[in-house]
Amino acid sequence: MSGIAQKLASNQKQVAISEFFEKNKHFLGFDSLARSLITAVKEAVDNALDACEEARILPTIRIQITKLDPKKDIIKLIVEDNGPGIPQKSIEKVFGQLLFGSRFHAIRQSRGQQGIGITGVVMYCQLTTGRTTHVRSKIATEPTAAIVDIGLDTRKNKATKANAGREMWYNEDGSSKEHGTEITAQMKAKYQKGRQSVWQYLRMTSIVNPHAEIIFIDPDGEKHHWTRVTERLPTKVESIKPHPHGIELGQLQRMVAESNDLNLNHFLLNNFSGVTNRARKELCQAAELEGTRKMKTLKGDDIRNLLEAFQGERLFNGQPAKLLKPPTNCLSPIEEILIKKGLSKTIDSRFVTTLTRVPNVTQGNPFQVEVGLIFGGSMAGDKPVEILRFANRVPLMYQQGGCLLTKAIESVDWRQYGLDQAGGKGVPKGPAAILVHLASTNVQFTSEAKEALADNGEVMEEARKAMLEMGRGLRKHLEKKKKMAKTKEKFELINDILPAIAEKSAQLLNRPVPELSGSITKIMSAVISESTTVWNKETKQTDVDIVLFNYTTRPRAYTILATWPEKAGAKMENNDTGGRKEALGVWAWKLEALQPGERKNITYSLSGLERGDWTDTEILFRGAQDVIGATKMDEKFLQEIRRQEQLLLEDESGGAQSEPTTKESSPEPTPKVAPIAETPPVAAEIVEPAVAPPEGQRTLFGGDV
Repeated sequence: MSGIAQKLASNQKQVAISEFFEKNKHFLGFDSLARSLITAVKEAVDNALDACEEARILPTIRIQITKLDPKKDIIKLIVEDNGPGIPQKSIEKVFGQLLFGSRFHAIRQSRGQQGIGITGVVMYCQLTTGRTTHVRSKIATEPTAAIVDIGLDTRKNKATKANAGREMWYNEDGSSKEHGTEITAQMKAKYQKGRQSVWQYLRMTSIVNPHAEIIFIDPDGEKHHWTRVTERLPTKVESIKPHPHGIELGQLQRMVAESNDLNLNHFLLNNFSGVTNRARKELCQAAELEGTRKMKTLKGDDIRNLLEAFQGERLFNGQPAKLLKPPTNCLSPIEEILIKKGLSKTIDSRFVTTLTRVPNVTQGNPFQVEVGLIFGGSMAGDKPVEILRFANRVPLMYQQGGCLLTKAIESVDWRQYGLDQAGGKGVPKGPAAILVHLASTNVQFTSEAKEALADNGEVMEEARKAMLEMGRGLRKHLEKKKKMAKTKEKFELINDILPAIAEKSAQLLNRPVPELSGSITKIMSAVISESTTVWNKETKQTDVDIVLFNYTTRPRAYTILATWPEKAGAKMENNDTGGRKEALGVWAWKLEALQPGERKNITYSLSGLERGDWTDTEILFRGAQDVIGATKMDEKFLQEIRRQEQLLLEDESGGAQSEPTTKESSPEPTPKVAPIAETPPVAAEIVEPAVAPPEGQRTLFGGDV
């Protein structure tokens, strides 16, 4: 028996990480010919986008796929970017060494983390065609580009290189390339069209990266061009320290062993986010440890007690230690306006609504959910809606059914929001596309291929709340559209029939044609609102015009409210009507009572935006009589906006690592803006004929009364 044991022991060998992935390439997304090509494009494009954003360069990425041997499914892939480039000495490590990267230990939002992606592409090319990957890279301070052919020694997890040198690099127009990187790879793969294709991946990438210009030349030579629709780069993210709620025992043991801090007090303050002086004291007391304790004296039970204090299992005065939330400057959401622009440039529609939730925390990791819904246009109404899933701006194209984001969509009863859904479960049907994006410092995927998100209660709840709020926006749009259509039909019918009857009657009775405006007003019996939102080329501002017309026989008093992109940094200009801010992104005007036949115009401009940022203004109202073309203000909706605003303010102040020591130094609470008081509508019935509008006055439907 001992001989067998010795023999078995002698057969044990350490497996290199690169050799492991070589034999298990499906872990990295190379499990079929079609999917392998998408994975290769994805890794190259993700690297290009990350490099450009870190260097604060607007990305221009060119992808070309050529079929070298269609019978053997051999494809050549070229991906070129205008990023900062890679120094010559670093090329072999970036492309030829697995688990080499700058983001694994950094706690911030990024597309890649492990340092596996592009090296996995080099490995797959070598495995399927025996070819190396050609890399060309130029940095701005050097006159020529570095070139090298990179392979991978999977036993040693080390790059092999050949044909290294330097050369001039020219753009298509003959000018010298200033900076950038280009990879040329040959692999066994298959190009296909459809929902799971390179074209679809690039289309989805352009939606959530509206600052990027993407050019794709497919194997048939057809050129696809997704232009950038904004010059605004994503918010630059900062790395943060780990939060105690996200620490595990092994990690804490390593941090303690590697610490150079003088004592436990310094360790807690210097190595964690969310730990104030007060929290430090509470953690030490809950763990029954002295803050002056030397780090080298902390043993196994001490570290375990400290972890239990982190997790709230050990209490201070009967309560868990009070920790601040981690800072959220580590996140870079797409933002509502840019999601809307990204969706609109790729999908034809008539209605777009977007929403960015306030950052939240799960297991000590900050995250943020964003959603968008695009409706109508040329999309099919009898098929399931298109679901666009993203994590840290990267499209998720496979395993849709097993993804947390899909489950969040399916958890909503979309029937009450105007979409078909059998039994109120599953993916709804209708002419719509639903986008959902998770920005996080630690995206939990179901597998190494990063194709679907694993279940998480906090993320699921945030995504579901976002879906519900977005659904309410769709319902309001459909209801308003339906009412406007009926009103327009009625108005056009009255304007066609009444003048003809009046003219004919006048001829028969030999009398003048009577004034009809009062009669039209009585028959319409409606208050109508119209709004236009247009870009002013001369002033470089967005001009908004709101018209309210009283087509009833009695005075009407209202408060009119309008949404505006305050969160995007817009400022309200030329607002002659005045009013006041009601909540974040909501402005209100209290109007004097409109007399019968009277109209009121509210005009203003929005500065600080780009063309196409703001194209639709939602109009709301408070008052007794319904307003066709506007939505009655839901006070719960307003309360939710104010709650989100308060959370944003708390989040902005929550990243500080010190705490106020006196009452006077505490941050002032955000004052709550009281709703504008309503003037009750006049109750007395007006007997006199309705006042006719001025001659040539424009109505809601563009005609004259």
